Amino acid sequence: MTKVTETHIDLLRHGACQGGEIFRGSTDVALSELGWQQMRDKVAALGDMQWDHIVSSPLQRCLRFAEDLAALRATTLTVQDDLREMHFGDWEGLAHSEARKRFTREWAEFWESPAEASPPNGEAMPDFCRRISTGIDAIVERHQGQSVLLVVHGAVIRVMMCHLLGMPMGAMTRINVPYAGMTRFSVYHQEGKAPWVQLASHF
Repeated sequence: MTKVTETHIDLLRHGACQGGEIFRGSTDVALSELGWQQMRDKVAALGDMQWDHIVSSPLQRCLRFAEDLAALRATTLTVQDDLREMHFGDWEGLAHSEARKRFTREWAEFWESPAEASPPNGEAMPDFCRRISTGIDAIVERHQGQSVLLVVHGAVIRVMMCHLLGMPMGAMTRINVPYAGMTRFSVYHQEGKAPWVQLASHF
């Protein structure tokens, strides 16, 4: 019988950040005290869950918590630049309500057809999706048979979910990813076949 190897991929979104509900994207802001607590509570709710490796976005709202957790669990940490959040262009730093008011047409296009639309003067959505899809594929390949935690961003997780589940990228804005949300995938590898992916939980 052909051996099947199982890989566990956990995606943890960062918690609430300083500055309130704004488009942060590539803007490097810190977690708020609430954000730290949200992430600590989520990890605590997992009990004695252990990871073989932790991978983080380079932005501090992910990296600072990942560093603390890696030290606490004596787990190896890798910072992966291509897991940074999307650059939102003219929306960077704006409250969501302000961006919707000032960029009415672009806002509607982005939320209705995100695979084709991009924020004005921001990162092109096809490029962002390609960057994230390539990054998660490399992690799955590199850590076959292991349990890996990724500490990343909301849009990053949405793209990863669409990619891993074979969903159209246009579905990403239909997926709710709350602060400190945890998404768990099981990936099954069998020689000569493409990996088979199952969404284990999303909470």
